This record gives sequence, structure tokens and C-alpha cells, in this order.
Amino acid sequence: MSTLAQPSLSRSSHIDASNRGLSATGILRSEWIKLRSLRSTWWSFGIIVAIQVGLAVLIALTAVKPTGQLPADAATDAAISTISAGLLFGQLVIAVLGVLVISGEYSTGQIRSSFMAVPSRLPVLAAKAVVFAIATFVVGFASIVVSYLVTMPILAEAGVQANPGDPALWVRLAGAAGYLVLIGLVSFGIGAALRSTPGGIAASLGLLLVVPTVFQLISASWATTLVEWLPSSVGSGLFYWGGTFEPWQALLVMLGWVAVFIATAAVLMKRRDA
Repeated sequence: MSTLAQPSLSRSSHIDASNRGLSATGILRSEWIKLRSLRSTWWSFGIIVAIQVGLAVLIALTAVKPTGQLPADAATDAAISTISAGLLFGQLVIAVLGVLVISGEYSTGQIRSSFMAVPSRLPVLAAKAVVFAIATFVVGFASIVVSYLVTMPILAEAGVQANPGDPALWVRLAGAAGYLVLIGLVSFGIGAALRSTPGGIAASLGLLLVVPTVFQLISASWATTLVEWLPSSVGSGLFYWGGTFEPWQALLVMLGWVAVFIATAAVLMKRRDA
């Protein structure tokens, strides 16, 4: 009698455990542990900080010549141009990390354990994106602020004195960090959709580097317009003001890019086997 009852109890308990899953807080905590345990995370963030600060200092030292005192707006533009120079390379690093955050679990098979703990799957995708975005913003904003603090004395000798009390300056610095986050999330969505590290990295870097170059070689107005809507172009409007897009427009377009890739990844994640 006891031997007949045992399988029934075991099966019932397995179903209950599968349906229960993890809480939202538990999923976020789990994804944070995963992110910080990856060596690629620390290497990538370290490279971003080094490039961001190092290149800003290098440009400030080599490009600055005494020009007299610049007007406030021009001084802020010059400071932002110097401080954000490292984003050209930092975006490539964060794009690679964005892919690795999700594709690495597919390559090792760890994603199956995540889906067993959270059968609905989409909370795992959302938690990964949130944890990755927060960590990227913190590191990106910290590196940009350090770049500002280090380069300002150098720039001041050439009459470039960006007022630290100007709220617009800090909005633009935050926008630069936000650009890193959004580029990372676009790549995260690509990696989640393709489930392949080589394919995800190739597609992400192709979107940032190859596609803009190809369209710039086409002497047609539609190609020029299209380039302006690509992430690497429109995203710069978050910190380079006065371009084609207002900052809020640039933010909406970038969020649109993120939404397209992550929504595609979500649909495929629900339909495909792990």
C-alpha cells in the first residue's frame, strides 16, 4: 500500500515545486549573483572604466590649446566631447558583455536550470535585463563622473570651464551613461534571440560598426536618413545636444530599438526549447 502511494506523493510534490517557482526578488537576486560571478563582467567593466577615463585624459592633454575663456554653452559642449570620447570604444565592450550575459547560459546549459526554477521563463529574461542595466549604468556613470573630475583642471587651463552647478551638464553625463545601458540592452536582446555567443557578438558589432559604414557609402538621401536612426547615431543625441533629435526623441528611439530586440527574444524564448 505504501509503495503504491509513494509515486503519487512524489509526483504531486514535483508539480507543486515546479509551479511555485521563485519570487521576483529571488529571481533578481539570483541574476545578480550570476552577473557578478562572471569574470567577463569584471573584465568588461574594468576595460570600460580604463578606456573612458584614460581616453578622456589623453584627449584633454593633447587636444587642448589656450583659446581664452569659452562661453558657458560652448565650454559644456567641449567638456562633454572630451569626457564622452571613450564611449566610442566602451559601447563595443558593453555590446559584447550584453550578449555574453544571456548567451553564456545557453552555451553551458545553465539556462535550463533557470527555466526549471522559473517555468514561465519571461521573468528570467526581465530580471537579467534589469540587473544588467542597473550595473551598467552605475559603472558607466561612475566612470564618466571620474573622467569629468580628472579632466576639468586640464581643460580649465584652456578656458574650458564647465559649470558643475549646471543641471544640464549632469543630465548630459547621465545621458552618456544611459547610452551605454541602451546599447548593452540592444545587444542583450540580440544575444537572447540568437542564443549564440559568436552570432550575437557578430550581429551586435555589425549593427554598431558595419551597417552604419555600409549606408554611409551609399550616396542616397534615404541611406543618410537611415543612418541617423541607427542606435550608434541616434543614441549620441542623449549627450550631444543640438543634433537631428532632441534628447527625449533620441531616448524614445533607443527604447524602441531595445523593445524590438527584447520583445523578439521574449517571443522566441517562449516558443523554443531551452
